[in-house]
Parts: sequence; C-alpha cells; structure tokens
Amino acid sequence: MNSFKKVLCALAVLLLGTVLTLAQNSPQTPVYNFPKPDVMFNLWPDGAPTDNGLTGEEKDYGNHVSNVTKPTLAVFLPEKPNGLAVLICPGGGYVDVWDRTEGYANAKWYTDRGIVYAVVKYRLPNTHYEVPLDDVHEAMRVLWAHADEYGFTKLGIGGCSAGGHLASTAATHFSKPEERPAFQILFYPVISLDPAITHAGSSHYLLGDNPPKALLETYSNEKQVTGDTPPAFIMANSDDRVVPCENSIRYYEALRAHRVPAALHIYPVGGHGWADHLDFPYREAWLTDLGVWLESFVE
Repeated sequence: MNSFKKVLCALAVLLLGTVLTLAQNSPQTPVYNFPKPDVMFNLWPDGAPTDNGLTGEEKDYGNHVSNVTKPTLAVFLPEKPNGLAVLICPGGGYVDVWDRTEGYANAKWYTDRGIVYAVVKYRLPNTHYEVPLDDVHEAMRVLWAHADEYGFTKLGIGGCSAGGHLASTAATHFSKPEERPAFQILFYPVISLDPAITHAGSSHYLLGDNPPKALLETYSNEKQVTGDTPPAFIMANSDDRVVPCENSIRYYEALRAHRVPAALHIYPVGGHGWADHLDFPYREAWLTDLGVWLESFVE
C-alpha cells in the first residue's frame, strides 16, 4: 500500500509540474486566424481634416483595437467580381473597433460570391462626432478610385452595432452622389439616440454627456430617412439586451414610410454581437437571405 501511495504521489507531482509548465508557456493573449487583406490603405496619409483628440498608441487585442487615431482600409478581392462592393463598419460602442471579428471574419463569404469586401478601421469619435463619418467617406473615395481595377459599379455600406449606427449615418447623411451607398446591411444596429432605446455607451462616446436635443435628433437616424435613402437589409434579435431591437424596428418603419425598399429580420434568440458566430442558431438563415438580397443588385 505504501508503495502504491508513493507512486500516486510521484504521478501527482509530475502532473502538477506539467500543468505549471504549460501555464507558463501559454500565450497571454489568444491566437486568432483571420484572413489577410489583399490590399491595405492608410487613410489620410497627409493628415486628416478633423481630429478626435485621442493621444497615445493604438492598442491591438488580436480581434479588436482601441484608441484608434490612424484609420485604415482593408480590402479583400474576389477572383470573379460581380460588380458589387461592400464597405463594413465594425462595432465596438464607439470606444473600440472590432475589425477582425465583425470585419475580416466574414470576408470569404462575400468574396466567394464575387463581392469586393472592405473593412474600415475608423477613428473613434471621443465626442468629436464628425470624425468616424469623415473616415467612412474617405474610405468610399479610395474604393471608388479603384472601382475599375477591382471590378465594381455599386458600393454598399454595412455595419454592426455602433458600426451599424455609423453605416446608417452614412446612408442618411450624404451630401455628394459618390457618398451615397447603393445599399445598406445592418447587423443589430444602434440607430436611435433616444435614451429610451439607444445604447448609452455609443451615445456617450459619440456626442458626450448632455448633448443638445438638436444633435440627438440629427444622429437619431430613423429621423433622417428620406426617399433617397438606400435600400436596407436589417437584422436584430428580440432578446438583445445591449442594443434593443426597437432600433431596427424604428428604422424599418421610417424606411417604409418613405417607400424605401427594406428587409427586416428579427430572430427570437441570439443576443448581441453574433455576426461572426458559427454557432448562431440562425446563421444559415441570415446568410441565405442576405445572399439572395444582394443578388438583386447584380446587373
């Protein structure tokens, strides 16, 4: 019996040593395997016209970034372009940019369908509300400059969460023809800055505390819809406790009121932030529906 106990003790010591060694050698941050862009642009290489007031180095966490002061545009090119391009604005509550999970992760799905896919890592507003939209407009300008080379004639906008607010802002606040997206794809978007339904963090980082009512109205995008707003494909969840689906509903109703073609898909479960989740219960459904919808824009 004593010999047996000695063997058990020896095995326990060996096992503990192995566990400690593995723990010491394990990386401090996860390793992510996202596709690499075919082309990467630095936006505003000669300096941006606006400043978000942030200082210090950008922080990269492997799947998202914070303290963004130098925006970029990542482009993924299809082998056989079908004439469409999509510019994605990842989410992050206007305090982070989840450019890998809500951007790069879905690139292959689009390029496999012939769509030029681009992800903008936009500067964070830090209450300078004009800054992210400036970056989106510059990203669109860069893409249009390469339209013939990349093989597209229609450029749409897309976004997740706070990135959905930015995308819907681009879809409702354009002043030039080249700034108007051909269509918009919105994943669980922040749309309204109405305190009753908005995401408080996004509103705070975009406009600051106690912004003027007129500014809240201006950036409540359901109130900025016109007959010239581009068609929309909107997805949300009824159990989303981060960004209530009422944001999507209000936007859809505003689009309908102005006779803008729109599709609204509200799934019963799934919560928030599922754009890249392979285990999202309705993943195949939204991919199929979005694929059919996008085909309607191909000439």
